[in-house]
Formats: sequence, structure tokens, C-alpha cells
Amino acid sequence: MTVTVIVPTFRRPQDLARCLDRLARQSRLPDQAIVVIRDLDAETAAFLHANGAVPLPIDCVVVDVPGQVAALNAGLEKACGDIVAITDDDGAPHRDWLSHAEHRLATDPSIGGVGGPDWLHGSIVDGSADVTGRVQWFGRIDTRKHGVTDVDILKGCNMTFRRTAIGATRFDHRLRGTGAQVFNDFAFSLAIRRKGWRLVSDPAVQIDHYQAERSDEDQRERFVAAAHSNATHNRTLLTLDYLRSWRAPCYLAYAVLVGSRPFPGIASMIRSVLEKQPRAVAYWWATLVGHMAGLRTHLRTPRR
Repeated sequence: MTVTVIVPTFRRPQDLARCLDRLARQSRLPDQAIVVIRDLDAETAAFLHANGAVPLPIDCVVVDVPGQVAALNAGLEKACGDIVAITDDDGAPHRDWLSHAEHRLATDPSIGGVGGPDWLHGSIVDGSADVTGRVQWFGRIDTRKHGVTDVDILKGCNMTFRRTAIGATRFDHRLRGTGAQVFNDFAFSLAIRRKGWRLVSDPAVQIDHYQAERSDEDQRERFVAAAHSNATHNRTLLTLDYLRSWRAPCYLAYAVLVGSRPFPGIASMIRSVLEKQPRAVAYWWATLVGHMAGLRTHLRTPRR
């Protein structure tokens, strides 16, 4: 089996250098490495030109549309491998990342995709992220961390798919945001699941994740109402698309009335106010705006 790795990047040449170095040190080298850059990103273009001796077969793809969705779709169009792995430019795969993922896919033809933990480093948080999970009947995500297990969602910085499972599936262009377009991995994973393929979380398929600053309105450590509403829009749209019949309104009712700390409903907002959490009402309002926007997009556009 041949393996393609796709790395979308934007103005992070130092992070990209570490990522490519880790890919060049894989125990199973990729047959094709696709780096997708923006046409405005002269800094990364200069880095790739100056480092042509990197011991990897790198294909540089240039896109003129902002956002991770366009970059990933451009990478998929150029991918030639039987297996397509995706990581972020601030990701640093462990040495056996590709070999473990390839083995998992090669030994079970029912598996369409494999993912695993990303070990977070840096100023934001250290440790293992909640990277995979199952979507419960009312839309809440039940995260899974331990052992090899079937899941519905893989983390975007660490997901590998069988090419035949991908087929004509592409990342959802309806997602909002000008950069990260959060939950694009959620959308892609659920699209593969809808086609009947299994997705598996394997703790042996690991990367280090040095979370870098984003170049858009969505900042990890700072609340921006528009970015939070975009994220809620994406989460709501994709969940409503995925759930069938009566389960979709159950999710919306739960999300609006109860919610969670990241996406508060009325009950979660009241609890945060009582706990004197900063911007509790602002988070709730931005979440509500996003829920309503996601519902409108769901009703107006066909499911992808």
C-alpha cells in the first residue's frame, strides 16, 4: 500500500519544519507528502524553496481561497496514495505513526479511518487531548481515550483514511471561519461513517501537538464572539445533518436549554454566572447565535 500525507500550512515555517522533519524520520516513510500553502504565504514558499533537500517527496500545492477546508480539499485532489494521512503543520508525528496506522488499515478491510491521541505541548495546555469520540443519540460527544475502540470522530491533526473510504467525499465548504474552520474533522469523520465505514481510535497512533497561534479570528486562548458563533454554527450544522428524524430536535433542545461549558445553554450559563465565571453571558449569547445560524444553514442547504 502507498501512503500520502497532507499538511495544510499558513505562515508557520518553523512549525512546518519540525513537522516535515518528523515525517522524514518515520519508520515507514510516506510515498507522497503534500504541503498546501496559501498564495499569500511568501514566507512558507521561501522556506520550501530553500529546503528542497528535505528527504521527502514533497508536492507543494498552492490555493487562493482562505480556510483549512479549501486547503484540505486541494490536498485530497492531489493525493495518490492508497492511504491518506492528515496532520497539522504544528503536529509532530511519533516515529511509528504511519506504520501503526497502515497496519491497522491493512489488517481489517472494514476500517475506513484510524486516529489516536495528540499530546499537547506549549503554553495552552500539556497532556493528551480528548481526540476521539462517539456521538450519543442526542448529539453530545462521548470522548474516548483508552484502548483500541470504534469511534465516530477523529481529530483533524491525527487522522488517516483508506482512499477507497474517502472516494468523492470532501471537507464541507459550508463551515464558517476564515482560517481553522473548526469541526471540519468532525464533518469529514461523520461523512465517512455515514457511508458505513468503521473509524478506530488506536493509542499507538500518536503525535505531539505544539499548538501554534492561529492567523484568523479564532484564537484558542481568547474569547472572540464571532469565532465562537462560527464554531457553534459548525457544530450544530454537522450534528443536525448527522442525526436522523426525532433525534435532531432533541439535540437542539438539549443544546439550547442545557448545553455544556464550551457551548453553554441556559442551564450552563446560569451555573457559570453563579460561579462568577468571566463572560458567562457573552459565551451563552454567542453560542445561541451560532445555534440559530447552524439551524438555518441545515434547513437551507443539502446534507453533504
